[in-house]
Amino acid sequence: MTIGELAKACGVGVETIRFYERSGLIADPRQNGVGYRDYAAAVVRRVKFIKQAQTLGFTLKEIADLLAIRVSPTTTCADVRAKAQGKILDIQEKVRVLRSFEAALEQLVSQCSGSGPASDCPILDAIETASNNTAPDEGAQRKRGKT
Repeated sequence: MTIGELAKACGVGVETIRFYERSGLIADPRQNGVGYRDYAAAVVRRVKFIKQAQTLGFTLKEIADLLAIRVSPTTTCADVRAKAQGKILDIQEKVRVLRSFEAALEQLVSQCSGSGPASDCPILDAIETASNNTAPDEGAQRKRGKT
């Protein structure tokens, strides 16, 4: 099948297919010497697997690992389970961080009446104050000779 047919069958764009090729997630079918892309039907399953794994939060590197595990004769379901459990821990950490962002933003919103000019907004003031406390500006670093 052509790259357009593959993309349509998988519900992705042609550029996504090309990106997966460049990333090594799917083989470039032009390597068979034909000179144009002619994909086997099995590639549809692989691309759909990649998209589903992305939906579950796996990175492209993690997906490459899962694909390699799938064809390795020495790996077991326990190996796959360990990868999935690791991903659960990653997701739980991201949720924890997002909840802390949410709490911080809720506190800022509670301090803002929603009236007056934006130049007097306590939300913007708090963001600016926090940014000044966490990252010295480049100009100050240059003046001190630390470029």
